Amino acid sequence: MEAPFVKNYIAGHWVSSRSTQTVMVENPATTEILARTPLSLPDEVQAAVNAAGRAFKVWRETPAYTRSALMLQLRELLGQHLEELARLIVQENGKTIEEARGEVRRAIEVVEGASAVPFLMQGYNLEDVATGIDEECIRQPAGVFVGIAPFNFPAMIPMWFLAYGLATGNSYILKPSERTPLTCCRILELISELDLPEGVVNLVQGSKEVVNQLLESSGVTGVSFVGSTPVAKHIYRTSAAHLKRVQSNGGAKNCLVVMPDADLSATVRAIIASGYGCAGQRCLAGSLVVAVGGIHATLRDALHRAASQLQIGYGLDAGTTMGPVISCAAQERVLHYVEIGMDEGAKLVLDGRGCAPTGYENGHFVGPTLFDDVLPGMQIARDEIFGPVLGIVRAKDLEEALAVIDRSTFGNAASIFTDSGKAARAFKYRARCGNIGVNVGIPAPVASFAFGGIKDSFFGDLHSLGTDAVNFFTERKVAITRW
Repeated sequence: MEAPFVKNYIAGHWVSSRSTQTVMVENPATTEILARTPLSLPDEVQAAVNAAGRAFKVWRETPAYTRSALMLQLRELLGQHLEELARLIVQENGKTIEEARGEVRRAIEVVEGASAVPFLMQGYNLEDVATGIDEECIRQPAGVFVGIAPFNFPAMIPMWFLAYGLATGNSYILKPSERTPLTCCRILELISELDLPEGVVNLVQGSKEVVNQLLESSGVTGVSFVGSTPVAKHIYRTSAAHLKRVQSNGGAKNCLVVMPDADLSATVRAIIASGYGCAGQRCLAGSLVVAVGGIHATLRDALHRAASQLQIGYGLDAGTTMGPVISCAAQERVLHYVEIGMDEGAKLVLDGRGCAPTGYENGHFVGPTLFDDVLPGMQIARDEIFGPVLGIVRAKDLEEALAVIDRSTFGNAASIFTDSGKAARAFKYRARCGNIGVNVGIPAPVASFAFGGIKDSFFGDLHSLGTDAVNFFTERKVAITRW
């Protein structure tokens, strides 16, 4: 059977695009074509903007407690369909089923966090700022917002934006990744079961042309994005040039610093999960292991043993602990970096090339790859590879380890593994990254805290999640009253 086209969701209705240009949605493990994503036409995108603009006038007047109750209803719907959504993620993204379940749970957590909007949107006031004059600050919804989602978290990251945007009284347009649209479409089907005004939530399929039209549209107030740094810069510059609010999350090169006093077994488990979980396709994935002092050889050997035990395969098959990367192009890019690392003189301790499991020979698999003797100036130490490749860098002390982090243009995350409170405090104080872990391999904040990249990992001033998200999605109005 011919793969079906995914549809747009505009003004409360599923609508087929008239576009003849499509992107194939492929199962990265089996290479089965699951669907076709149309690259929506300009008038279809404009229809979504118009629908969101009309709906905003109604939705912004909806009481905050009503919006909160709807978020709680959505939380329940997502929970009821957790397994279905997780299986969709495995099929279109390639994660293992446990990784996919964890992602959906995170999405549910975000929706639950957004349900606290009656408290988070409260303003403040002061009586008698002058004789007989009172003053108050009021938070109000800002307008129509757009979320541009990446392929690597097709359930969680759309909820970062959509849940807080809706809860604060804004209308929304979601543009999912053209490579992983199925999960977003199913979530929108669940949202359509809620009692929402038509047009409050819209979904448009497409690629860069659709994105640019949304960035430039006069009907759009703000834009949220997660992706690579070059694209994040484009999103930021274009949105700002068209006078929009923007939170644009870019790439990463995350360091995992291991001190000599670290708990070795716990540290190795955390590093393996960080570097090889989701096939290394996380913006919080560990990429460089900085071995401090005499722990280097012991740590390297332990990482080699643990990584060698990972079971590569299709995420729905029992026993699989690591799936494929998203596409053939991604596989080729990662393998190219393996060649670069060897050419630069790094020692290939564990080779992930040619590891496709039996029955999935055409899948986009790269096995866990481990380099030793990586120098900070090497390309494999500087560039975001976005795959299951870890490099070990040696450092004589914490000062040298911090220097490795400081020289990076990225600033998404960094972790330290130690039993020393002094070292941990120094690391939290000085490491120039927005998300810091202490004995934590994946320092992902819960929904009530902002996701805080810095340097070339984030462009904007208000991050996703928590009170930052509430500030991003609201305007603050001051009223000064005399009677």
